[in-house]
Amino acid sequence: MSPAPFQHPVRVYWEDTDAGGVVFYANYLKFFERARTEWLRSLGVQQQALREATGAIFIVSSTQLRYLAPARLDDELHITVQPLQLGRASMQLAQQAWCGQQLLAESDIRIGCVDQHSFKPRRIPATITSTLSPALP
Repeated sequence: MSPAPFQHPVRVYWEDTDAGGVVFYANYLKFFERARTEWLRSLGVQQQALREATGAIFIVSSTQLRYLAPARLDDELHITVQPLQLGRASMQLAQQAWCGQQLLAESDIRIGCVDQHSFKPRRIPATITSTLSPALP
């Protein structure tokens, strides 16, 4: 059985909305990024410390989003992170945005590990893979 997805709360502010009063579609990417960062923190992975110690950074290499319903000003969203696959230099994550019991948006995101200077792919440090492996289904 898969571990429960990590959840991170996000409140919708004016700056998140468009002229129609709903969350601007691109802001879901920001919400997903924040949730991924907090997910890593919850596992003891500090991205700044990782960069300083190993020279490794994580980047988004691809994303596919599907929008199902709008979020509005003052909504409290719950953004989930569910790791699906961990490779040598990348990981695949499923992310969702929920408002209560309603699924608003979902995404399949691939995160790559690269060298901070050359941006060439590199192995995810072993300390990180050993931390992330238990979170996989």
